Amino acid sequence: MIDMQQGTVSIVRSNSHFEGTLEALRLIDEEIRIIVGGRRKFLIKPNFVSTTIYLSATPRETVDAILHYLYENHDVSEVLIAESPANARAEEGYRNYGYCELRKKYPDIEFGDLDDYEQVEFKLVDEHGEEFSVYVSKLLLDKSFVKISPCRAKTHDTVVVTLSIKNMVMGGIRRGFKPRMHRGLYTINYNIALLATKMMPDLGVVDGVIGMEGNGPVSGEPKKWGVVFASTNPVNLDAIVAYGMGFNPRDIGYLYFLAKWGYGIIDPDKIPIIGEKLKNIKTRFKPHSTYERQLRWKEMLG
Repeated sequence: MIDMQQGTVSIVRSNSHFEGTLEALRLIDEEIRIIVGGRRKFLIKPNFVSTTIYLSATPRETVDAILHYLYENHDVSEVLIAESPANARAEEGYRNYGYCELRKKYPDIEFGDLDDYEQVEFKLVDEHGEEFSVYVSKLLLDKSFVKISPCRAKTHDTVVVTLSIKNMVMGGIRRGFKPRMHRGLYTINYNIALLATKMMPDLGVVDGVIGMEGNGPVSGEPKKWGVVFASTNPVNLDAIVAYGMGFNPRDIGYLYFLAKWGYGIIDPDKIPIIGEKLKNIKTRFKPHSTYERQLRWKEMLG
């Protein structure tokens, strides 16, 4: 269970992926130190939903800032950057997005593909009562790692928005098994939330310097926003970002379920914020063309 005493969301206005992220982390440094505890191993899980479309991916500079913060403020013994893209090896994303250049500044970091590590089976149930299985990298269940989920703020074709929680959950599912989650609007939201209770990031960063609006998470258009967010409670974080993007967090099924189960808060008025005021950065991301249909997950709530 998430410590509800933690979870301040930092909001920083910036046109720099690096500077904005670094400042967002520094603002919540005390809470990060609490969540890290005595751990020295860090797992950074960027978002490469596509390994060729830059706007769909976590900017390298965002991860650069996270690394800078970690080495500056924590006793680091290991840093692993790992991802499982839907249709390609992670190495392709590292190469195409310039991630390999990070080794020049941080020679001890390692890169990996989550599919190369031991997998754990999760049995899930869809909205028709049919059971199905997905496989998740055991790395994402290893509590000896501090798990960090940095992503770009984007709209989505099924669950309204894709932010720090969905990045960790869907990206952590083994290639070939990710499509199994798409069994209906209620099913995908409920099961993202269910898996998130096992795979919740310790720290989330959402880079909205340039987000993606419209038909995300791959085919949308750039949205210049100039804001970066961070929190040790990814539910609080994603709710604030979604609200800032112009959406109602209660319309996002996986956030609704996680809040109901006690993993965070989705009422923006009740979430602690540091830095820029929420009202000053609120904007409107053009939703996906299927947005109205996506809201139909709520019909099964009864």
